[in-house]
Amino acid sequence: MEQKLIAIDLDGTTLNNQSQITQKTKEVLTKAVQAGHIVSIVTGRPNRISENYYDFLGLRSPMINFNGAVGHIPHQQWDKEYALTFNKDITFEIMAKKQHLGIQVIAAEGKNMALADVPNTVIDDFFPVTLKANEVLNRINLKEDPSAMTMLVKRPQMKKVVSLLEDEFGDKINVGVWGGPNPILELSPKGVDKAHGVKFLADTYQIDRKNIVAFGDEHNDAEMIDYAGWGVVMQNGTKQLKALANDITPLTNEQDGLAHYLEEYLKLA
Repeated sequence: MEQKLIAIDLDGTTLNNQSQITQKTKEVLTKAVQAGHIVSIVTGRPNRISENYYDFLGLRSPMINFNGAVGHIPHQQWDKEYALTFNKDITFEIMAKKQHLGIQVIAAEGKNMALADVPNTVIDDFFPVTLKANEVLNRINLKEDPSAMTMLVKRPQMKKVVSLLEDEFGDKINVGVWGGPNPILELSPKGVDKAHGVKFLADTYQIDRKNIVAFGDEHNDAEMIDYAGWGVVMQNGTKQLKALANDITPLTNEQDGLAHYLEEYLKLA
């Protein structure tokens, strides 16, 4: 079988609903790598809350974070590493309108940066719970352009905030709504999505588009599923994403759907 690039989303895809990778999933992905395929995590998560999964899987491949804005090999200097950003002035403008917009928490992130304007106890791990002086999002600490901004918004204001941000900054940023249970908005550099990261990986390894296999479950996986030669959507994926799929896993992320599908697809059993 020709070498495949296997791009895997984390939440709702590789991870179960307890945000864990099962032993079965680890075994299958390890077998895929041993069979000569490239397995790469392509996630909306920052690297600070995804490198633990990378290490658990024992990967050596590049990882794509922030929905395509950052590509790097964890724990090492890599000459092909990239980070796409948008102007930090956008962050300051949004902060000035925070109350008016009904935004509760604003975070600005990059590969080596995680700043938030207020501590947050609503969502575990997502926003920092306590902030040291140098982790507070302000003009002193935000010295570099961010690769992503995330905001916790009051749910009734969600639509209004999205349209206001798109009107004002739509030529410079993408405004995304998180698919999870919490009303979170995510800003990324204009035109950047997971397909950008996957294309970068394919170019780096000189893998033909037809040999890219991508797994996802949510709207932020759409461009990647569409771009891949074989786009696979999880049984628990959204209806819109399933419409773009080449195939759908018979089992959900709670049932090791990715592992069972890949085992069969790559004939690893």
